[in-house]
Amino acid sequence: MLSLVPHILIVEDELAIVELISFSLKQAGWAVSAVHSTKDAWDFIHRRTTNLVLLDWMLPDQSGLHLLSQIRADRQFSELPVIMLTAKSMEEDKVAGLNKGADDYITKPFSPGELTARINALLRRRAPEHSKKMLVVGPISLDSVNCSVSVNERPINIGPSEFKLLKFLLAHPDRVFSRSQLLDKVWGDHVVIEERTVDVHVLRLRKVLQEAEPLVKTIRSVGYMLSAKL
Repeated sequence: MLSLVPHILIVEDELAIVELISFSLKQAGWAVSAVHSTKDAWDFIHRRTTNLVLLDWMLPDQSGLHLLSQIRADRQFSELPVIMLTAKSMEEDKVAGLNKGADDYITKPFSPGELTARINALLRRRAPEHSKKMLVVGPISLDSVNCSVSVNERPINIGPSEFKLLKFLLAHPDRVFSRSQLLDKVWGDHVVIEERTVDVHVLRLRKVLQEAEPLVKTIRSVGYMLSAKL
């Protein structure tokens, strides 16, 4: 079954901090992996879809800022949310991290509660499809916590692939996405799926949405969108 929760990568070489963060994030309901160097982090995000990176500044092979620059310079990962975790608390250090493209900056020591709140806020801002809030467009309601969908307040049965597709479209109403964009954003560019397979999932989604089917619109020669208007 496809994962329906965001996957967070921790890039940190202090094992005690890794264990604390991992425990807190798993308790919050996220999938978590950890690596201990910038090289391993770079290799990891090429192998597995990652939704957010917690990046330490001081790492054994090179600075976390170097990895951040790599991420922001790569078209494939330039929009990947990154939070810097560091003991550097001087204002100029924070400015340097933010200028390199960090979305947020948390200094050590920090509370697990603050960290999870910052992650939630960033995911809501940068990747609303990974937010835990209820998504509602027209007659369609999607509850991200219990992975349920209803149409006109009636629960419907929906498979995991169609759930992920619907959640993404609900998070970005009235925006058109090409097949390749949907493959990247919904299933991740590391998953081997042909673009035409997106058409199959759209057909299945329309079928389960029943009377709300017309909300999922085909934009000829472009792709698909979910509109709030029938």
